[in-house]
Amino acid sequence: MNIKQHTISKEVTLSGVGLHTGVDTKMKFLPAKPDHGIKFQRVDLEGEPIVDADVDNVVDLSRGTTIEQNGARIATVEHVLAALVGLEIDNILIQLDGPEPPIMDGSSVEFVNILKKAGSKEQNALRNFFEVQDSIFYREPSRDVEMAALPLDDYRVTVMVDYNSPVLGSQHASLTDISQFQDEIANCRTFCFLHELEELHKNNLIKGGDLNNAIVVVDRKVEDDELDYLAELFNKPKVEVKQEGILNNVELRYKNEPARHKLLDVMGDLALVGRPIKAQILAARPGHAANVAFARKLKKAMVEAEKHSVPKYDPNLPPVLDINQITASLPHRYPFLLIDKIIHLDEESVTGIKNVTMNEPFFQGHFPNNPVFPGVLQVESMAQIGGILVLNTVEDPENYWTYFLSIEGFKFRKMVLPGDTLILKCELLAPIKRGIAKMYGRGYVGKNLVCEGTMVASIVRKDL
Repeated sequence: MNIKQHTISKEVTLSGVGLHTGVDTKMKFLPAKPDHGIKFQRVDLEGEPIVDADVDNVVDLSRGTTIEQNGARIATVEHVLAALVGLEIDNILIQLDGPEPPIMDGSSVEFVNILKKAGSKEQNALRNFFEVQDSIFYREPSRDVEMAALPLDDYRVTVMVDYNSPVLGSQHASLTDISQFQDEIANCRTFCFLHELEELHKNNLIKGGDLNNAIVVVDRKVEDDELDYLAELFNKPKVEVKQEGILNNVELRYKNEPARHKLLDVMGDLALVGRPIKAQILAARPGHAANVAFARKLKKAMVEAEKHSVPKYDPNLPPVLDINQITASLPHRYPFLLIDKIIHLDEESVTGIKNVTMNEPFFQGHFPNNPVFPGVLQVESMAQIGGILVLNTVEDPENYWTYFLSIEGFKFRKMVLPGDTLILKCELLAPIKRGIAKMYGRGYVGKNLVCEGTMVASIVRKDL
């Protein structure tokens, strides 16, 4: 899996008809900055409202996943989202001039192809994984649905479907490495049973449905007059059942193509958690309603974990900013440049590393026989990473100074000693207004909270 965030290298476009709305839609994929996430935009509506790909925005699950925000609705988003997950694209803006992405051939393959044409671009920000620490389960006894997310330092998905059908039988599909998605999952098409077609049509769905963009499973005897009706419904000269219970003699791309498509749907729906996932996902008889309910449970666990989380520092991973990049941002120099690395940086928070060593000059006079890292320098270290956060909000940080204005309620919980690695995190408590930023900072050594408090800083142009 990618360690750093990715977007696409250039803008690309495709067009087609929506499966359920039947509306011809042009879909444009645009690059986005780090931590932007996946967002849709309805450019055909007044104000061109944006809809975040977030499970909290799901409003309808009628044969697909529909999201809505700011008065804009986007239907059937799961196939596009699956393509983005499979290609490990974190940040993108998807503009549509209609209410639904094109269905294409009923799979994700055309989205994968156009995104590969756009190219992938690595960004200078680490991916913010949701790493499942304790097993999370979802059950829906009425439909015999079971789903689970088990701890794993990777992303794997296994799906089992069983429709009590002599045509499909029981099927399994697995993704054991994200790189398999492009060749083994992306081209698996959506499907439905013959008896569902008329019901979908009555419910004003599948207006863009075509025998070329879905697999229709025939699990009963069909009379000629019904085949004639279906031919008229789909504007075809003739509809036949010739082979293995599949309408119009469509050839399956894999014997377990339906199970593989269900796996694709699971990947797309779980993308609505809002962050890339590290877990083993198991799903028995999943559907969009269960997928989204499970995604909600995962997001709840993710948000709860964030409240109590200690920043994770892996020295094997590349920093977001190394010491040279920090020096280019901050005016501080030896012996007062205290930060060694920035390991996380977004619009609302920053995490940095201060390696405490006995070689620090102040240890010669600060308790030389019992060296302790001074509390005032812990505050200064926190202020410096806060400065990095504030400077990240302007386009030309080299033209600004940051000044420390006040400290509120700072507490020192444990001593910091030579040899410790001090992990410092600052979060904005409110949006920056008139150049004033209020932040809450915490410092950790391992899992132990050593200091915390509120700071206020000002950002001022150098030429003022």
